[in-house]
Amino acid sequence: MLMLPRRYVLIIAEKPKAASKIAQALSRTKPVKYKMYGVPYWIVYRNGVPYVIASAAGHLFALTTSEHGFPVFKYYWVPAWAVDREARYTRPYYLVLKNLCKYAIAFVNACDYDIEGSVIGYLIIKEFGNLGRAYRAKFSTLTSQDLRQAFKNLSKGLDMPMVEAGLCRHELDWIWGINVSRALMYAVKLATGKRVILSAGRVQSPTLVEVVNTEKQRNLFIPTPMFNISVSVAIGGKTYALEYLGESFTRKIDAENALKEIKKEKWAIVEKVKYEVEKIKPPPPFNLGDLQAEASKIYGFSPLKTQELAEQLYLDALISYPRTNSQKLPPTINYESIMSKLKEISEYSNLVRDLLRETKGILKPHEGVKTDPAHPAIYPTGLKPRKLSVDQQKIYDLIVKRFLATFSTDTILHSITVYLRIARFKFRLKLRRLHLKGWLKYYPFLNIDYVEDLPLIGKGQKLPIVKARITTTYSRYGKFYDKSSLLKWMESVNIGTESTRARIIENLFSRGYLKTVKGKIEVTPLGYAVSEILEKYFKDLTSVELTRKFEKMLNDIREGRVKRENVVLESKNILSKILLEFKNGAAEKAGIELGKSLKYIPVEIKCIICGSEAIDMKLCRNHLRALENILEKYKVWVQAYGSLSWKEYLKKISSLNISGKWVREVAKGMLEGIVKVNLQ
Repeated sequence: MLMLPRRYVLIIAEKPKAASKIAQALSRTKPVKYKMYGVPYWIVYRNGVPYVIASAAGHLFALTTSEHGFPVFKYYWVPAWAVDREARYTRPYYLVLKNLCKYAIAFVNACDYDIEGSVIGYLIIKEFGNLGRAYRAKFSTLTSQDLRQAFKNLSKGLDMPMVEAGLCRHELDWIWGINVSRALMYAVKLATGKRVILSAGRVQSPTLVEVVNTEKQRNLFIPTPMFNISVSVAIGGKTYALEYLGESFTRKIDAENALKEIKKEKWAIVEKVKYEVEKIKPPPPFNLGDLQAEASKIYGFSPLKTQELAEQLYLDALISYPRTNSQKLPPTINYESIMSKLKEISEYSNLVRDLLRETKGILKPHEGVKTDPAHPAIYPTGLKPRKLSVDQQKIYDLIVKRFLATFSTDTILHSITVYLRIARFKFRLKLRRLHLKGWLKYYPFLNIDYVEDLPLIGKGQKLPIVKARITTTYSRYGKFYDKSSLLKWMESVNIGTESTRARIIENLFSRGYLKTVKGKIEVTPLGYAVSEILEKYFKDLTSVELTRKFEKMLNDIREGRVKRENVVLESKNILSKILLEFKNGAAEKAGIELGKSLKYIPVEIKCIICGSEAIDMKLCRNHLRALENILEKYKVWVQAYGSLSWKEYLKKISSLNISGKWVREVAKGMLEGIVKVNLQ
């Protein structure tokens, strides 16, 4: 039997914890909790009006189709649990809301105020309720004060531009994902008769292609040797290493001649001394991307882990809404109240006192340039945490300390730059001393090299040379990805959203396309195979430009400049043309290529290194390119060292970790006699 008032307002939260917070905020006494299908809901009375607060469990609806094959452009919304085994847990929430909507006189979407929350609430009210009697609650924290304020200022009607943008994103992701995935699977079945699960996605595919192309270049990379002069001098009983200001020597003999000249000298002559004051401005408050980057750098957390931990803190009302792009703290936030509460938390009481003393109570945040139309930057609410896990505490601590730092003053360094000459060669020594900690006192996670005291040095002074030698360095392939830097790349090219990027990256791992080795992302054979087919036969669909174009269109829908139907139609037209061309032409060829990569189709000649299909010299395409690079680069190494045998060269490049993986494998193969090359 349902325990319900006769007429009530139904408030729909996104998750049970949020529903509980809303019930507590709106009730003058302890809210009454009930259960239906094992799912909690609450009844409270406010100004004589009964409110029922219930919860979704994220998305309760998903898109599906009854059509087979591809292209497929007919789809509709159904209960998520009916089409996705992993969404079965949502069924009781679906049934509860279906029942509760029957007797409600009005509906409040109190899901997270973002695109996803807007869609979740909209679909529930559209399916079970009445959109004409719907309202929207907008809040950035789950504190009682903010929630009460939000419910005092409900918007009549739902935020339809945001809903339309969200619906469009779901439709685009669905029609791209299902059609290209089905095309890949169709190709494999056509060529091999086997059914295999492969997936592609509107944002997932260009992200995979970017990682694959980067790794290919890295795996083919051969470093170039360079030679430098390393000199140390004595100042006041301490030894300091000088920085050589000339270009690196490309030939070892030139470096040796330079070293001979330097070793004839006993002194480094000071030609110029420059004293400077350096100021490092406070960092802006966190948005989600910055928080994910810092948590990765400091604690090694993946972007998704950081996002999930931050969401847990938000649901406990400890921080503001985390899925934001904003680096701004609006004046409407009561900084003084937050500081007052943080002062009561023992770990931060001294820091807050110091900050208030430093600022004389005038709190003005140092903001960044990024904004978000829905939410401010991430900030602590000041509520005292209880029973946080170790990892939750780490993220909470980062957010609090960053918040404090943004109100502080510049970090000030005093620096001395000394320009020196030894024979005809120029050197530099730069030392810094920390003069004023400023914001570093509150957020001590920036590594700055500094000395306790700056030595007294004057122009014309002679500094004794302690040591001089040649150092060999190598050019490096600068680009590699871990999960954090891949997310930053997605941000930089504007594909995906704050909410979706981390999950898309994890999907590439769960699909078996990527793996992590020693903290770096590596592509699996399946990842290479799928990426190469996508780039070859669906090049437009994997381009960042097209993905970014549709991201802009989604934003235009949100801003009311474009209609959802027009964006979806354009997407269908682009997809239809490409998919039909593939189906009627290249599918079998692509299926054969995929079948060989997946080992379903035996290859005539195998690569003697990896077992893939050999193109020439019993090497696959990748190892053949590595061999070509090795042959080409040998001349550069001989020129650098003056004389260098082929065997010595192979030993050097195969032992250097900065050499590409395929290069090392081919070099070792030649040393072992597996790969045979005629150098004539």
